[in-house]
Amino acid sequence: MNIVDRRPNPKGKSLSNRQRFLARARAEVKSAVQEALRKRKVADVGHGEKVAIPTRGIAEPNFHHSRRTGRTEHVVPGNKEYIRGDEIPRPTGGEGRGGSQGSPDGSGEDAFEFTLSKEEFLDMFFEDLELPDLVKKSLKETFAVDLQRAGYTVTGSPANLSIRRTMRNSMARRISLKRPKQSDLEALREAIDNARSRGADEEAERLLRELDRLEHRSKIIPYIDPIDVRYNRFERVPRPNTEAVMFCLMDVSGSMTEAMKDLAKRFFMLLHVFLIRRYRHVDIVFIRHTSTAEEVDEETFFYSRETGGTVVSTALEKMLEIARARYPTDRWNIYAAQASDGDNYGADSGRCVSLLGGEVLPLCQYFAYVEVGDGMGGSLTGLSRDSDLWRAYNEVAPVHPHFVMRRVSDPSQIFSVFHELFAKGGIRA
Repeated sequence: MNIVDRRPNPKGKSLSNRQRFLARARAEVKSAVQEALRKRKVADVGHGEKVAIPTRGIAEPNFHHSRRTGRTEHVVPGNKEYIRGDEIPRPTGGEGRGGSQGSPDGSGEDAFEFTLSKEEFLDMFFEDLELPDLVKKSLKETFAVDLQRAGYTVTGSPANLSIRRTMRNSMARRISLKRPKQSDLEALREAIDNARSRGADEEAERLLRELDRLEHRSKIIPYIDPIDVRYNRFERVPRPNTEAVMFCLMDVSGSMTEAMKDLAKRFFMLLHVFLIRRYRHVDIVFIRHTSTAEEVDEETFFYSRETGGTVVSTALEKMLEIARARYPTDRWNIYAAQASDGDNYGADSGRCVSLLGGEVLPLCQYFAYVEVGDGMGGSLTGLSRDSDLWRAYNEVAPVHPHFVMRRVSDPSQIFSVFHELFAKGGIRA
C-alpha cells in the first residue's frame, strides 16, 4: 500500500530545519547579533535583524574519498587524453576547499547572510539576561499547580463523583422514557387487593396484567444507568510560586532635556520588552516625577510631555507607599530602576540618601540607577564633576552591593549598559 500525503505545505514548513541550523551555528549567530546591536536603535528591539556569519560557521561535516589515497578506476566524461589503465600523477597540495583562498583581483567567498525573526532576535539578546537575586523562589521556571474546576466528565475517580449531576441526568432519562414511579406500583398493588376483596376478579386480573407490564418496564429502565454518571473534572493550572514587581522611576523635570528624556525612555523601553519577554508573571509600576511624583500608566510614562522642578525623593517616597500597600516583601521580589540626569534640589539629596539606604534598598532585591547625559555625544552631566545625585548615591553604593550605578551619554551605550546591569551572574560593582 502506498500512502501519499497531499496536504498543502503549511507556512513556515522549514521551521525545524531553521531551528537546527540556529542551534548548530549559535556561536556565530550570537556574535553577529552582538555586532548588530552596536548599530541598532532601541526602538527597533521588537523587530527582526539581518545578520551575516562566515560560511565556515555553517559547514556541515561530510564523508568523501581522499584524493591522496585509494584507487579510482572510472574515466571522467570529456576526457580525451587517457584511457582505462593509464597512470597519472596524484595532485599535489592540501585538501583545502575551493573558493576560500584569496585572489589577485580581490574576489573571494561571500559571508552567509540571513534574517532573524523578531522572536529569534529577542531570544538571542535576552538569553543570558535575568532579574538578579530572585532569592525567595524561582520566578520563571518553578510553578505550583492549582486544581481548577473544569466541568464534568463521564470517567473519573469515585471520590470525584458528582451526585447532583448524576441524579439530575437520571431523572431526566427516567422522565423521558416514562419509567413508572414506585408510588404508582404501590397504588396499583393496593387496587388489586381491593378488587379481590370485593370479588371483582376480572378487574383484579386486568390490574395484575398492568402491574406486570409496569414492573417489567421498571426493570428494563434502571433507576441509575451508567450513561447518567458524571464526575467532577479538574484541570491542573500552573501558577507562579512567587511574584515580582519592577518599579520604573523616571525624572521628567525641566533639567531633563529632550535628548536626556529620550535616553531614559529608550532604557525603560528596553527594560519593558525584557520583562514581558523573559518572565511570564511580573508587575511593572511606572512612576514619573518632577517636584512631585505620581504613578502613571505605560502610555503616560513614555509619551506625556509634562515638566517642572526636581525633587527626586518624591519618587522614592511614592515607591515606598505603593510597595507597602500592594507588595508585601514576604511574597514579592521587589526591583527598581531609576533614570535621571543627576540634578536635584540641593536640600533633597540628603533626604534621598536617607530614604534609599534606610528604607528602599532593604526592601529591594536589586536597584539600578542610570544617569543620562545629553544623548548627542556631548559631555555627560558629571563627567567633569559628579552630579549632586551621583555623589549622594555614591555614599549608599558601598554598603549595598545590590545597588548599581551606571552612566549613559549616547544611544549606542544603551544596549551595553543594559547588558551589564542584567547579565546572568555578572559582577555588579
